[in-house]
Amino acid sequence: MALDQYSYVFAIGTFFALLDAYNNGANDVANAWATSVSSRSISYRQAMVFGTIFEMLGAITVGARTAETIKNSIIPNEAFRGNAGVQMLAFTCALAGASIWVMWCTRHSAHVSSTYSLVSAVAGVGVATVGASQVQWGWNDGKGLGAIFSGLVMAPAISAAFGATIFMLIKLVVHLRKNPVPWAVYSSPFFFLIAGTVCTLSIVYKGSPNLGLNKKPGWYVAAVTMGTGAGVGLLAAIFFVPYVHAKVIRKDHGVKWWMFIYGPLLFQRPEVAVGDRANVPNYAVVQEDSDDEEQPQPLPTKISPAPTENDDHPEKKLEQDPELGEAPVQLTYKEIQAQGERKLHAKLLKKRGPMGWAMRTLRDNPMGAGRIYEIHNIRMFLKRLPAMVVCGLLYGLHYDIHAAQSGISGTPEGERMARVYAEAKKYPNEVEHTYSFVQILTACTASFAHGANDIGNSVGPWAVIYSAWSTGSPAASKAEVPIWQLAVLSATISVGLLTYGYNIMKVMGNKITYHSPSRGCSMEMGAAITVLVFSQYSLPVSTSMCITGATVGVGLCNGTLKAVNFQRVGLLMLSWIATIPIAGSIGGVLMGLFLNAPHF
Repeated sequence: MALDQYSYVFAIGTFFALLDAYNNGANDVANAWATSVSSRSISYRQAMVFGTIFEMLGAITVGARTAETIKNSIIPNEAFRGNAGVQMLAFTCALAGASIWVMWCTRHSAHVSSTYSLVSAVAGVGVATVGASQVQWGWNDGKGLGAIFSGLVMAPAISAAFGATIFMLIKLVVHLRKNPVPWAVYSSPFFFLIAGTVCTLSIVYKGSPNLGLNKKPGWYVAAVTMGTGAGVGLLAAIFFVPYVHAKVIRKDHGVKWWMFIYGPLLFQRPEVAVGDRANVPNYAVVQEDSDDEEQPQPLPTKISPAPTENDDHPEKKLEQDPELGEAPVQLTYKEIQAQGERKLHAKLLKKRGPMGWAMRTLRDNPMGAGRIYEIHNIRMFLKRLPAMVVCGLLYGLHYDIHAAQSGISGTPEGERMARVYAEAKKYPNEVEHTYSFVQILTACTASFAHGANDIGNSVGPWAVIYSAWSTGSPAASKAEVPIWQLAVLSATISVGLLTYGYNIMKVMGNKITYHSPSRGCSMEMGAAITVLVFSQYSLPVSTSMCITGATVGVGLCNGTLKAVNFQRVGLLMLSWIATIPIAGSIGGVLMGLFLNAPHF
């Protein structure tokens, strides 16, 4: 029978499960799509749409197994001694500890692993509840904390190997040719075949138990997997190759995106608007905003050789050049970022529709003098409230990621990235344009893999809380995770990506190595394969660690260590390691306080 007296614990646990899923979308999923957006293969808004679709598909069809590991393999069910109420409280505190930490990091644009945040919080709660001796610290048949935390090393290394292998294949087959454009066009179906095979294998062989796909015989799995992959490759050969051939080899500017449906007929299409160059985007990574090129350059200044003791900000102190007159103010990195935000807001103010209305409403109705509780401020707040809600919901959809990533030229970080970019070979835009389509598919595959693996973060503890509350027995938590819970939390992950993913994406793209579509699709495919391998063995692993490892692996394919920004990699690794004690301490302290609180 249901534990009605603990309905409030279930409600609080549900809130933090939704918050954890929201943070997962805003942090981990945003990092996964940052590669595609930064490579300019896909727009930010398109990334939101595809991310929403494939996150839900991966979570619903494949996402049950890793949830089983988190909810049953870290703290044994027997440790709760049949007390379902304590079990509910334990996993509620774990969700609270993980979501608080990840929300704080997301707010400050600091990337962390949602997976390891929750695993660490569950371990901390286990220590506070049943003692350290009851927590599964060892390997535990591949499902204990030892196996999970081994992913800190194994996942990035394996992803780096997969990503580097795929990119070296592209490099040898295409980039090193004297005329790489035809090789890029005609070899593209092979990479569509790889993406289709990996995604199909994950669905058929590792499907949700309720679908029964994992019980099919081996010949069935092989036939469906290879057949679907071959079908995707065949469709690419029939429809994609003629379309790209007309666009990048024949340089026909009259070809529209929807003309891919003509298939082989495009080979016989009369030349309508042939140009000297193919009509493809420029995929070069730039650090300057295009709007800045039209503005006059600032006067040169000389930096003071030695600050005095009275200088409050010696790093900003400038020496006046007598030949130039008064020296301009040197902006800090945060001030440059704020300047970029102001440019974005100026563009949004000119937009039509709800977003433009909301921005103009907030601009024209500023808060008055005094505190918020002043009568005139209360009235103004109520007037601004609808616009604030609209901005909160739609701001992410209108965010300009490329503008946010630009404008760092001249700062220490900009100079460091310029050195990194200089070590990377730049390939023709026609070749990169071909792989931009492949990258869309690999990004969708990576998003599918993320939904398959990371949905276990939130749904595992939530499933325990719901099962214990609805049945009154902790043993019921061993039951399979209902699909409706997977669907609800996967939708919440998508909401996090849509509304707040930009805050992570703006600081992750192009900050490790030089990105381009051919590199990006290799990174994403390497990360997707690694995540699905770990999910196959019921091991929760951070998608962000996988994409970071694959990014480093592809960057090293330039043939030098200088092509990778190891300072950024070191900061990421530091945040991953710091997550374990911080998230574990938050969850453990909360559980210890609630469980041992004095009462009448």
